[in-house]
Parts: sequence; structure tokens; C-alpha cells
Amino acid sequence: MLSSMILGRYIPGDSVIHKMDPRSKIIMTVLFMAIVFMANNTLTYAALILFVLFVLALAKLNPIFVIKGLKIVFVLLIFTFLMHLFLTKGGTVLIDAGWFTIESEGIVRGVFIGTRLVMLVVITTIMTLTTSPISLTDAIEKMAHPLKKIKVPVHEIAMMMSISLRFIPTLMDETDKIIKAQSSRGSTFMTGKVKDRIKALLPIIIPLFVSAFQRAEDMAIAMEVRGYTGGEGRTSFRVLKWTFKDTLGIIFVILFGVLVWWLRT
Repeated sequence: MLSSMILGRYIPGDSVIHKMDPRSKIIMTVLFMAIVFMANNTLTYAALILFVLFVLALAKLNPIFVIKGLKIVFVLLIFTFLMHLFLTKGGTVLIDAGWFTIESEGIVRGVFIGTRLVMLVVITTIMTLTTSPISLTDAIEKMAHPLKKIKVPVHEIAMMMSISLRFIPTLMDETDKIIKAQSSRGSTFMTGKVKDRIKALLPIIIPLFVSAFQRAEDMAIAMEVRGYTGGEGRTSFRVLKWTFKDTLGIIFVILFGVLVWWLRT
């Protein structure tokens, strides 16, 4: 399952979304996140789902592929749904077991909040799948450039964010390899008592931390021998170009936000 994770990965392509300026994609993603929190009924959530499917089609990404790559997120989704199912009260009582009840409002809120979580994760994943980490770094640095006037290390912050994002799939692959190696030696992680399962995770966590620190050290040495000293005096090989389709994309997202607001109850 870990090897199929797509969070933080980049898939090269020639779609409209791939060709857009990374700055516009960041702005549109932030706008969509704000729009998600405006939804409060069935119509607005249906509009969000249709919008995400439309963006997936523009990006030439298979929805099934994206959903399969986000399996680990569904653990959080199920937990969120169950929390609302048992703790949110209101509406018609569907199950009354004495010490707990399940009411219709809990199911509705659980579905809505779960859908909201999925929309946030999927739209963010679309951005990372269609934008290389280097382009994201350049975009973040360009957008935060005014902060340099107050001595904020914009370039270094953007670089750290890019490296962190890039290492998510790498660490996932490393974890998957360690699990397979430990399983081949007879270790079990899904059976036994909770205490035994926690102990069984130590042979995974320790090698993973060692590998992560080793990779970080190797990267630091590689950057140092290449003369990396931060953003001071550096020029950019890649030039970001803002085109009409970037402006059009932002306008489209804003108009969609107006539609969601109008559909609110």
C-alpha cells in the first residue's frame, strides 16, 4: 500500500494543468480550500465533487488512480466519520443502545466532513502530481519575495518545503522495503495484542530514522560541494511565465466560489 502512495509525487504530462504557471496553481488551490469550507448542504458538496472531477479530467489523471494512491488517507476519513457518527447529536434517533445513540445528524455531518477532507486532499494532490518540486520551490520563492525586505529567509524556507515534499514518496518507498525485509525474517505487524504490535514497529521505525538522517546528510554534503550557500546572489535557470490561461483559471475558481456561496442554505 505504501509503495502506491502518490502524495508528494510528480507525474510528467502535457495537460492544460501541467502547463500552467505553478504560482497560479498554488493560488487556485488555496482559493479552492477556502471554497470547501463554504459548502454546507448536498448541492454545494455535489458541486465540489463535480469541480474536482473536472480538474482531474483537465489534468488527464485517472480518478481511480488518484483514489487508490490515497488509501492511507481513508484511515483518517473513517476515524472522522465515526467520531461524528457517535458524538454528533440531532435529528432522528436511528439506533438507541442505551449508553450511546446514532442519530441522523451524526451521519449527515460525518459524510459532509469526510467529503470535505477528501476534496482538500485530492485537490492538493492534483497540484503536486502536475507540478514538479523544483517548480513549486520557484513559485513559493517568487510569491514570498516581498518578505525578504523584513529579513525573512524566503529561499531557504522554500527549499526546505520542496525537499520535505519530495522526500514523502521516498520515505514511503523506504518504509515499504523495510516492512518487506522484516516480514521475510518472520516479523508480524498485523497480528497479536496492541502492545506486541507496537513493539513490532520498532524494527521499522529505527532503520527508517537511520535512513532518513543518512539521506539528509548525503544531501547536505552534495549541496555543500556544489557551492550552495543559500539564495543570496543566485539566479534562476527556469523562468516562470504567467499567461492568460493562468488568469482565466483563477477567475474560473472565483466564479465557482460565487456559485457555491449562492447554493448555500
